[in-house]
Amino acid sequence: MLRLETLLCTFSVLSVAARADFKARNCSEVREACAKRGFSFAHVPQQEIPGEHLRVCPQGNTCCTQEMEDKFGQQSKLDFENQLDETSHALRTTFVSRHKRFDEFFLELLENTERSLNEMFVRTYGKPYMQNAEVFENLFAELKRYYTGGNVNLEEMLNDFWSRLLERMFTLLNSQYVITDDYLECISKYTDQLKPFGDVPRKLKAQVTRAFIAARTFVQGLSVGREVAQRVSKVSSSPACIKALTKMSYCPFCQGLLGVKPCKNYCLNVMKGCLANQADLDPEWNQYIDAMLLVAQRLEGPFNIEAVMEPIDVKISEAIMNMQDNSAQVSYRVFQGCGQPKPAEITRSTRGVTDVFSARFRPYGPEEPPTTTAGTSLDRLVVDIKEKLKLSKKFWSSLPEEMCVEDRVTAGNASEDECWNGHTKGRYFPEVQKDGLTNQVNNPEVAVDITRPDTLIRQQIMALRVMTNKLKNAYNGNDIYFQDSSDEGSGSGSGSGCTEACTTEAYAGTPEAPVVKADRSGPVDDSAPLPAPSVALPTTLALLALTLHRQWR
Repeated sequence: MLRLETLLCTFSVLSVAARADFKARNCSEVREACAKRGFSFAHVPQQEIPGEHLRVCPQGNTCCTQEMEDKFGQQSKLDFENQLDETSHALRTTFVSRHKRFDEFFLELLENTERSLNEMFVRTYGKPYMQNAEVFENLFAELKRYYTGGNVNLEEMLNDFWSRLLERMFTLLNSQYVITDDYLECISKYTDQLKPFGDVPRKLKAQVTRAFIAARTFVQGLSVGREVAQRVSKVSSSPACIKALTKMSYCPFCQGLLGVKPCKNYCLNVMKGCLANQADLDPEWNQYIDAMLLVAQRLEGPFNIEAVMEPIDVKISEAIMNMQDNSAQVSYRVFQGCGQPKPAEITRSTRGVTDVFSARFRPYGPEEPPTTTAGTSLDRLVVDIKEKLKLSKKFWSSLPEEMCVEDRVTAGNASEDECWNGHTKGRYFPEVQKDGLTNQVNNPEVAVDITRPDTLIRQQIMALRVMTNKLKNAYNGNDIYFQDSSDEGSGSGSGSGCTEACTTEAYAGTPEAPVVKADRSGPVDDSAPLPAPSVALPTTLALLALTLHRQWR
């Protein structure tokens, strides 16, 4: 009898305790919290129910129905994508804005340089220039086409420019003769031997090719970085990832743990599983950033396209005056190699054309300084982008840390005993996994198939690898689009192939002496044809004006 009374008493106590516990676990607060989050459910239990129907959250007594769990899953996917978009926003914005700035800068630099050259040459050379302006227009058109991605071999294009310029000038300086197309073709064979423009073409070709290769490749690099960042930040989540996110973010609701945030290490394991493929992008991304920084150094130094293009009008004018100064000897050498052309009929239009072409060079006045692009400089742009590039290193492997930011997402290390561990409120014991796909084989929170890498991210890894190779070539002054495979062992291409030690060849304050001095005393021998008229005095004046022009610049 006593034993029966004892059992009845114990049962009564347990029943009272159970009713008290049951009352504390009613679902009214869960219902209110869900409403505040914008959830609309057909039914939310008034009080806890058995959770055998749940597939993600713990299956003990719960305030969640299967409908609620399904909608929590949908919201978890949306939350994750929005957070990833927000976390990568600064990176994407950096590449979008800097690509736009550099592209606009380089294009405007080309336009300003062409306009400056045209204005100066109209003043300096007048009608002869205007009649042959298409030679220079074609030069800038090809430079722009190369920069914007066209299939242009810079070295061949520049060689062709000097050949066309030689043909036009030879015709002008020998207007007393009939110069046919066949004769001009013959002249082109002697261009390298004659060096009619002195050493200017060689120096300018080296500077222009290196600068344009670096500028174009750098902007292409910014474009690739922009595309990779945009595409990788939009990669869809796997079902296993969504399940883990739901369990981490919304299953505490089902147990009435509304104010309890996930444990920090718990969140890290979930994110490392969800972002495993993104982390695999990091090694190639870091190499790409290092290559971008190297080319940025070149843009600041020997491959500075702004420093090359702004004085290009002076350099080409210097070449033209070299040709004028050597016109007699050049003509004589051409006549020896190609034969003497037929004399032309002397008309008013052909008389004195050489004098018309002589340089009337004058410096820019203080009221008309050379135009600078958008009021800025390449150096300032490069300093800015270098800082941003450095900050973007290891971005993809650091994503889990960024996504598990304390206070906002997780409870942080200070609350490791008062956080949601995926089952209840308490400490999270599993170790945090390393980065990357292969390291997720034992991830306790996300079932990751390490044998199936994300195809889109693998494509981005390959895009970065290709771009890094281009950048490394550009750093050495090479354009991989035009590597000369037929020249075995030379490694020559559209660039100079210079190494780290290469520097921009500076022009002296006055033009160099011509390679061949013109003999203005008359024919070289009795059988030689009469050389073209001397232009010593106009050229001397032009050289003096060139010196003054450089001082103004």
